[in-house]
Amino acid sequence: MIDYKLLEALATVIETGGFERAGAVLGLSQSAVSQRIRTLEIRAGQPVLLRSPVPRATPAGQQLLNHVQRVQLLERDLAKSLPTLSEPAARLRIAINADSLATWWAEAVGRFCNDESLLLDMVVEDQDIALRRMREGDVAACLCSNPQPVAGARCVLLGAMTYLPLATPSYKARYFSQGFNEQSLQSAPVIVFGPNDQLQHRFLARNGYHGVFPYHLCPSSEGFVKLALAGMGYGMIPEVQARREIEAGQLVSIAPGQSLKVELYWHFWRNSGTTMERLTAALKAAHP
Repeated sequence: MIDYKLLEALATVIETGGFERAGAVLGLSQSAVSQRIRTLEIRAGQPVLLRSPVPRATPAGQQLLNHVQRVQLLERDLAKSLPTLSEPAARLRIAINADSLATWWAEAVGRFCNDESLLLDMVVEDQDIALRRMREGDVAACLCSNPQPVAGARCVLLGAMTYLPLATPSYKARYFSQGFNEQSLQSAPVIVFGPNDQLQHRFLARNGYHGVFPYHLCPSSEGFVKLALAGMGYGMIPEVQARREIEAGQLVSIAPGQSLKVELYWHFWRNSGTTMERLTAALKAAHP
């Protein structure tokens, strides 16, 4: 059996960012918190924390943290049926793609988290690889484009996001005056979210282009749109995110009539309790 006082110490050190602050929260001395972490590492047979400069969980420590989160969700369910028990605060670590976070996510979960007193630890990850975080035990749930569930988890289709290849009218006139063709695609700078972002590759491949292209790397959804508005390149941008700029004529498609739809799937561990089920229902009701 796992000693949950040890896991509580681990979770508090990570949440507060230090042993001294964790001790203040737990009503323990700094050395007592450190001792609990050492005991946990002895029982786990490996380190659970990287101690400097700011404490961070190791892969083994993150798996333990995810276990704590699932237990907290189940304890909340128990407290609702046994009111004499105090309802614990719950924190849920989720991998989510930046575009969802920048568009529909907050409206979908805001009221739910407030009503349920649920705290979210959101890890921004590309939608094509976020599931890897869950498979490795780094997160308790994830939102991604992969429909294949991890063993022991459920997968629910929430909806789809439509992406358009957008740029400023002046950029389009400069690079695509002769049309959307191989020559223009070879020279036109692209805005890419990160090294794992494959949206533009998929879009271009679907249109018959498999060559190389110059690109900017911009790991920010908001920054992505700003770079496009600055005329630095074209990028695959969610239609819902750029609707105002499209209507104002500030951004136009370099390939009118062409788009790319990305389905979004919500993955979460089975037997995570009714709080997770209610969160899932809230997400399904507010799908993108």
